[in-house]
Amino acid sequence: MKLSAHPFWLVGFRPFFALACLTGLSLPLLWVLIFLGVLPAPGSTFAPVQWHAHEMFFGFGWAVLGGFLLTSTKNWVQTRGYHGAALIFLVAAWLFERLGMWFGGRWPAFLFEFSNTLFLASIVAMIVWTLVRYRKDDNYRDNYFFLLILPAFLIAKHLMLSVEHFQAGIVMATGLFRVAFLVMLERTLTQFMKGVFQVDILRNAALDRTIKLLGVALVGAGFMPPPLAAWISLLLALLLAGRLVFWKPQLAMRRLDLGIMYLGYGAIVLQLVVEFLDRTAPPAWVGSVSVHIFTLGVMGLIIPAMLIRIGKGHTGRKVVFEKIDKGVLWIMITAFVLRVVAPQLYPAAYALWLLLAASCWLAAFAILAWRLIPFLLQARVDGKEH
Repeated sequence: MKLSAHPFWLVGFRPFFALACLTGLSLPLLWVLIFLGVLPAPGSTFAPVQWHAHEMFFGFGWAVLGGFLLTSTKNWVQTRGYHGAALIFLVAAWLFERLGMWFGGRWPAFLFEFSNTLFLASIVAMIVWTLVRYRKDDNYRDNYFFLLILPAFLIAKHLMLSVEHFQAGIVMATGLFRVAFLVMLERTLTQFMKGVFQVDILRNAALDRTIKLLGVALVGAGFMPPPLAAWISLLLALLLAGRLVFWKPQLAMRRLDLGIMYLGYGAIVLQLVVEFLDRTAPPAWVGSVSVHIFTLGVMGLIIPAMLIRIGKGHTGRKVVFEKIDKGVLWIMITAFVLRVVAPQLYPAAYALWLLLAASCWLAAFAILAWRLIPFLLQARVDGKEH
């Protein structure tokens, strides 16, 4: 069998979700060990915290988002997704970027820039081209939001590695991922609640569009006057919280596999409120609370459930969250409490909280890797090709 014909290279989620599991289990603990001085910092020209932020958003985060979009877009526009050689190229480019981020300080500047641009520019171009070329067959009219945000990730990446604009890059990357999650949650929770509980949740076109437009506006919050960004954040938080009331959370929370998605939605609201407070009357938080509410409360809670659901469903298996799968979700909830809540209650043990939270990520994603990667390496069990 040719390498490009192996089941692993048939659909985008297969290699990229495997990479997401491996980075999820390793990157947080690696950062904590660097932060504590146990391991040396990457051989780069930028600060270690820049490496950490970049790798969590553009290493781990884009392994998930890339795998999701490569898989979903083929269903949205009813066409065969990128596979085989194209997928191998994207994975090689992703790995090249990881090497550049660790060793790039010793490379010629042009080579580092190339390594840091190749993957993201390529995958964004491929996804955008798919959505534009097959737009007449697109099942979702609001996919233009992806056309808006995907190229902007290249700007956020550049800003994040700039000393002067690092914080603006963090805000921009958070905002871009926020829009992606808002679009995804609207679609998936509508389907899940209908499929599980046979109920419809509130979907108002004007409200949904306003929410996403405010989300897009906040992508540039790092360059806005702080009061303007603060009040837009609060408005979006209020609209999201108001809509959540009509999304029947009392039903969803009966099942952990659905409830975890609602908790992630709630973390978006909480993070926006914290952003409002940070820009108006900054509280005395311990650590960078806002960004970690997003990375552990939104990404950290929603992504494992996504990996389980897609990893099983798209390999022809029944989507059932077994006890061990639910255990992974509880571990990730614990990680959020340890990283975000515990340091506010007992800041003297800050380093311990970081280490424990990173250990939770190691445990949860190690279980996911053990459970899912064998599925990703095998042909679908239902006989379908992809």
